[in-house]
Amino acid sequence: MSTHLARLLAVSAALTLCLPQALAHDSWISRAGHRNAAGEWCCGEGDCFMVPGKDVKATAVGYRLLNGETVPYAEAQPSPDGEFWRCKRPDGSRRCFFAPPPTD
Repeated sequence: MSTHLARLLAVSAALTLCLPQALAHDSWISRAGHRNAAGEWCCGEGDCFMVPGKDVKATAVGYRLLNGETVPYAEAQPSPDGEFWRCKRPDGSRRCFFAPPPTD
């Protein structure tokens, strides 16, 4: 019985790790069919991830992410859910970036 329980726990843990990616894919980004300025779809399978606001800094030229990337303000799209989102290509480069509307 303990082997069966261990397998069940392992499967549950694996599903829990995959769930956030699945939810990000089935988000407002994919449902609304958002595209970037080049016409690429923002969201493909597991491409979009929420970026915690504490990991984003507004600078004079754009949003600075923890990974060192700066997203120019002109390339950021409005995020209706009030969160930051980054969508990536298969090579990891940024496809789309969503930011909450500025507050006054």
